Amino acid sequence: MPASADQPLRILHALRSPVSGTFRHIMDLANGQADRGHHVGIIADSLTGGERADAALKDIAPRLKLGVHRLAMPRHPSPTDILTWVHFVRLIRTLKPDVLHGHGAKLGVFLRVKPHSKSVIHAYTPHGGSLHFPMNTLKGALYSRIERALMKATDLFLFESAFARDRYQRTIGIPTGLVRCVFNGVTADEFDPIVTVQDATDIVYVGDFRHIKGADLLIDAVARLHADGNPVTLTLAGDGEELGNLKAQVQRLGLSEAVRFIGHVKARYAFSKGRLLIVPSRQDSMPYVVIEAAAAGVAMVAANVGGIPEIFGLHTEALFAPNIVTAMADAIEIALEDPAAAQARAKSLRERIFLHFSQKAMIDSVLASYREALADR
Repeated sequence: MPASADQPLRILHALRSPVSGTFRHIMDLANGQADRGHHVGIIADSLTGGERADAALKDIAPRLKLGVHRLAMPRHPSPTDILTWVHFVRLIRTLKPDVLHGHGAKLGVFLRVKPHSKSVIHAYTPHGGSLHFPMNTLKGALYSRIERALMKATDLFLFESAFARDRYQRTIGIPTGLVRCVFNGVTADEFDPIVTVQDATDIVYVGDFRHIKGADLLIDAVARLHADGNPVTLTLAGDGEELGNLKAQVQRLGLSEAVRFIGHVKARYAFSKGRLLIVPSRQDSMPYVVIEAAAAGVAMVAANVGGIPEIFGLHTEALFAPNIVTAMADAIEIALEDPAAAQARAKSLRERIFLHFSQKAMIDSVLASYREALADR
């Protein structure tokens, strides 16, 4: 175990699916920790992520002294998980990390049921994960019991929002290990302003096409605005399991001329394709897209869920009630009718992000938390 802050740590990050904000968070951490001289590695699922994940992991691999390792890990519990877990344990024994940092529910289990060593700390960031399942459902009840059983096997809980921390403590219990809340952070170049392109639509969505992200609710809100005589246009930037359903929904509602899909593109490029960003999530924790947009000075309105209010701070007027199409439609209409107010809010949010959501602060805080947990060990 490194005895002082001057000695490099051996840090192994483990996640299931190398996609979306969780993947970006881990890549940012791994890069920042490697920059500070630590020996870092990543274990990730080999079944998901596609070419984008392959390229990103190939690009970072030369910088990671503990390497990049891919194992087949289905999303839901599977009999193959036992074999995968055996490979996982063998890999850890070979790499000999000081810090095992599991991201998401499945890797949180893999990491904490392995044989423990007094020289290794087990850090865990849920990233929503099992907390997304209502406790009154079979899955929710099962996953909460598993989380509760593994609490004592966790040396450090790192939550990306106070919302995630409070929800964990309310639904699972008060952790016995060290608990720290560290906001996601963005880099200096992400504060460069966005130039809206000539063919920009009125509004834009940027993110995964998954049920919890609420793109279908946004399409319904656009239909509602059209019915009320406000023919707004929408750009949808992203991909995912709901893509086919969303395209069918657009056709069914007669919105083909008003809604366009541009596929998965970089967030900053997508921001330029609309004058107002909409974040319609049913559930969320600390979404990177909101932090990125705020850093770039993008005008937006968002659902009042998860850790999003922690990003907006005092600007609660830009938040609408989640899962209510009329509330979203009203928020869009108000923001489009008064673009000066939306831009003034965007400017204020940009200053807030600069003060509280930097990538450097995130990396420094995570490393300090590792050291504190190691000292407790």
